[in-house]
Amino acid sequence: MTSAAVKRRTPADKFEARRQELADAALLALADLGYARTSLRTIAEHTKFSHGLLHYYFADKVELITYCVRRYKAACVQRYEGGVGEAATPEELATACADGLAVALGEAPLMHRMWYDLRTQSLYEEAFRDDVAEIDDSLQDMIWRNVSAYAELAGAEPTCTPAEAYALFDGLFQQALLKHLAGVEEALDDLRRGVRELFPRLVG
Repeated sequence: MTSAAVKRRTPADKFEARRQELADAALLALADLGYARTSLRTIAEHTKFSHGLLHYYFADKVELITYCVRRYKAACVQRYEGGVGEAATPEELATACADGLAVALGEAPLMHRMWYDLRTQSLYEEAFRDDVAEIDDSLQDMIWRNVSAYAELAGAEPTCTPAEAYALFDGLFQQALLKHLAGVEEALDDLRRGVRELFPRLVG
């Protein structure tokens, strides 16, 4: 970045950049410890940043955790969709989606565990609900775009709703995550196969 570009950054830009830096540093601690065992102080102990600095940029652990998960999930969606955009046939799209989900799970299972932890906590913590709902909506939209694209390539129409499609894909992903964390070697291959086989069942 040039010195001129740096000078053009507003205080709000600098504040947001600092929040991003802190969130990225906190992600691994959050993913490892989970919601119940974290506070801003314990997160600080697992990073190079002080508790006071974290508290300056984030009011509490709820704000920090939701910020981290939103940031990570947005990156996952962008990367995942980039991998399926070149599919020319229904089979290629289904395979690309299956591989994308398996790679995302395999690369960062603890991050995805944190997402499911946060979603469960939203049943109890009202402060999480709006953020969880927004993330869920973005994931549902991602899945529906791919189901719609598969249907178009197949010359068919979806036979399900966006919510139904998301529930099915999410169920496969969560089951695979549980198996992967338990050390089941076939977990990722089972996810790939399940996703590939699910697509044709959703169109007609």
